[in-house]
Amino acid sequence: MVNITELQKSLITGLILAGGRATRMQELDKGLQIFRDATLIEHVIKRFAPQVNSIIINANRNQPTYSELGYPVVSDVRADYAGPLAGLEAGLLACETPYLLTVPCDSPFLPLNLASKLMHELERTNADLAMACSGNSAQPCLQPVFCLIKTMHLNRLQAYLNGGGRKMSGWFDGLTMTPVYFENETEFTNLNTLDELGLYSP
Repeated sequence: MVNITELQKSLITGLILAGGRATRMQELDKGLQIFRDATLIEHVIKRFAPQVNSIIINANRNQPTYSELGYPVVSDVRADYAGPLAGLEAGLLACETPYLLTVPCDSPFLPLNLASKLMHELERTNADLAMACSGNSAQPCLQPVFCLIKTMHLNRLQAYLNGGGRKMSGWFDGLTMTPVYFENETEFTNLNTLDELGLYSP
């Protein structure tokens, strides 16, 4: 396992994306739903916080509740729930480190070595961003919401959004992206519905 150094960690801000409508979860605030013994976002924080220098939460409702978790909360600067890229934009605007690492609020099993592997490959290839990819090189499955980004590329993201772009995997056309493979696909499990919350509960 590749371990992250304290220097590398100091350069990374973590962004938890919790600003969506959660239409598949009856428009409940997904990050605040109880899973096992805590909210979904608390499970994410427990696995994510040791990997980064600091955390920002992107949320568009129940901001006071999210603030009680002890981290800065930023809302989209664009109206009408413009999607995860709007959350990424808000995170980049608030980020004070050279790198931003994004994860969704509904992935309670996220890899404990996410930051270390992404940073290692980003530095090794000198890419603009590193993206997690579950499976293997023969059958890759990109995970675009698990992404380490150089914050200098905020302007490119804003131009993409201003042009009407919304696809998470589309804004970095023209940038160098390196995929980083994680064999354990269950680490990227998203709990999108109430049924899935129950399915993964003991």
